[in-house]
Amino acid sequence: MNELKINQIEVKSILSKSNLPACEYSVNPYVGCPHACKYCYASFMKRFTGHSEVWGTFIDVKHWKELKHPEKYKDIELFISSVTDPYNPQEETYERTRTILTQLKGSGAKISIATKSDLILRDLELIKSFPDARISWSINTLDENFRKDMDKAVSIERRLDAMKIFYQAGVRTTCFISPIFPQITDVKAIIERVKSQCNLIWLENLNLRSGYKTVIMEYIQKNYPQLVPLYHEIYDCKDYSYWKSLDNELQAYAAEIGLDYVINDDSMTRPFDALPLLVNFFYHEKIKKNPKQI
Repeated sequence: MNELKINQIEVKSILSKSNLPACEYSVNPYVGCPHACKYCYASFMKRFTGHSEVWGTFIDVKHWKELKHPEKYKDIELFISSVTDPYNPQEETYERTRTILTQLKGSGAKISIATKSDLILRDLELIKSFPDARISWSINTLDENFRKDMDKAVSIERRLDAMKIFYQAGVRTTCFISPIFPQITDVKAIIERVKSQCNLIWLENLNLRSGYKTVIMEYIQKNYPQLVPLYHEIYDCKDYSYWKSLDNELQAYAAEIGLDYVINDDSMTRPFDALPLLVNFFYHEKIKKNPKQI
């Protein structure tokens, strides 16, 4: 097992203008991520940071000058983090995420945080001080063995427990069922498990591109050989039939259990006590940036 290489770096700014649909700035307190998810799209960051190490074996801890005039970010959408987990294990020591949240406290900035960790519980009260803060946890299985095959983050139960605590504390929470592995991820079981402890449920298909396509296809060949024809059909032949079928199935299921179901809708303005909204992001090419939404 490769030892994690930790670097500390100085950066000019911790906020970067973003083209993501749901934010104006992205905030990444770290480069790299020790979760080492086999399917991580953020591994492309190696091309821009000079790292040659295997993804998941390095992390750069960012240091920046104290944020000047944080009030200028009032009502601005900030996403923490787009290419790393802001609550990776090193955050417990270096507190870079806590630092930027502290610098932004009282600014009126609107923050969204994506994580696979329960370390975020440490900052619950700080996060509650932001207007309409939104927290999402990525969960794509209830099978701990499959989870261990895919990432080194905390267990699914720890993520679910943290989600419940935030939800009960009045913070808007999202269960991000992503990435959905065809015929492996039991989407309905996850929905049933989380529907009473979150405001939104996002659904995202497994996209295979770049270097990790080979990693995943080899994993399927070794561990789920019966699914090789399906994965070949989806990821080599570019056949979208599976996702269209799953889309229809989940739409019917949502109606059956009384949940709303929409496609590529990033609105989060629903009342806090409403039943969760299922949002299908299978069709990424249809997502357009609209700063007036959220």
